[in-house]
Amino acid sequence: MSFQGKTALVTGSTSGIGLAVATRFASLGANVVLNGFGDAAEIEKIRASLAAQFGVEVRYDGADMSKPAEIAAMVEKAVGEFGAVDILVNNAGIQFVSPVEDFPIEKWDAIIAINLSSSFHTIRAALPAMKAKGAGTIINIASAHALIASPFKSAYVSAKHGVAGLTKTVALEVAEMGITVNAICPGYVLTPLVEKQIPDTAKARNMTEDEVIKKVILEAQPTKRFVKVEEVAGIAAFLASPDAASITGATISVDGGWSAR
Repeated sequence: MSFQGKTALVTGSTSGIGLAVATRFASLGANVVLNGFGDAAEIEKIRASLAAQFGVEVRYDGADMSKPAEIAAMVEKAVGEFGAVDILVNNAGIQFVSPVEDFPIEKWDAIIAINLSSSFHTIRAALPAMKAKGAGTIINIASAHALIASPFKSAYVSAKHGVAGLTKTVALEVAEMGITVNAICPGYVLTPLVEKQIPDTAKARNMTEDEVIKKVILEAQPTKRFVKVEEVAGIAAFLASPDAASITGATISVDGGWSAR
C-alpha cells in the first residue's frame, strides 16, 4: 500500500488518534497537513520528525476548527500547495460530560461546532478539487457514540450521530465521482480526550475514577481493553486504498464488540 504523491489533511492531529492516522499516512508516502492545538515547539518537533523519518512533505496549519473561515483557508492553502486534498480525515473533537439540565450552553455550541460542523466545512471546501481529479477519500472519525448513546454526553452523542448522517449523505452525492466517504466509529481509546472526561464522569456518576474505567468505560467493550490508536489508523489507511473503492457511506465499528450488544 502506497500513497506516494498524495496529500492527507488530518484535523486534530497533534495527539491521539489524529496523530496516529497522520503518522500512518506519512509512513505510506503521503504528504501530510497536520492541524490541532498544543505547544508550538512540540508541534514543530512532531512535524519535523514525520518529515525526516518518512521523507514526505509535512505542513502544520493551526486553523481553529470552530471557525469556518479558518477552516476554509486551511483547505484552500493545502489545495494551492499540493493540488488537492486527496485524503481528508476529520478527527478534531472535544468532550464535556454533564446532566443535560446542567449542560452549559456554550459547551453544547462548542462541541457541535468542532465535532460536527467542522466536518461539513472541511468537506465543503475540499470537494471541488476532489471532483476535478475524479478521486478522493473522506474519512470521518466518528465514535461508537455515533451509533449508541450514553448518559451525560448529550452534545457529543448528538454531534457524532450527526457525523454518521453527514457521512451517508455526502457519500450518496459523490458516489459516481470516484470519491468515497466513510466514518470510523471507535470505542474507547485511551487518548487525552478520554483521559480528561474520566474525572467528570466520576463526578456525574458519583464513582471513583478507577470505577469509571472498569465499570463504565471498559465495561462497554466486551474485549475489556482500550482500542489502540494504531488500529484506527490501520482502518483509515485501508479505506483510502484501492481495495476499499466500493466501501462508501459506511459506519465502521472499531469498538471491541461494544455495538454488538
